[in-house]
Amino acid sequence: MTFVVVENCIKCKYTDCVEVCPVDCFHEGPNFLVIDPEECIDCTLCEPECPAEAIFSDNDLPDDQQQFLEINAELAQKWPVITEMQAPPDEADQWNGVKEKLKYLER
Repeated sequence: MTFVVVENCIKCKYTDCVEVCPVDCFHEGPNFLVIDPEECIDCTLCEPECPAEAIFSDNDLPDDQQQFLEINAELAQKWPVITEMQAPPDEADQWNGVKEKLKYLER
């Protein structure tokens, strides 16, 4: 099992989750974070830390977010690992909860 970062992280990119990850499985893109499913040890520490509630267990992934399992696996191979918390984007709070943000994902 692995954890998956879903759509609500797009343009929010809070990094609270990164600080608690014991295996450094988070990868950072321009406006989104992903979890490497090969590195994730299913420790559950990241899920409650996400202010945007954008992290789910793959077993609990909502039907409309299933494509993010593949997106996380793909982009984790391309993006660098992030291990320290950073300030969120200036407009993160405004984007938190906005629906249908996949079109804004910068690869």
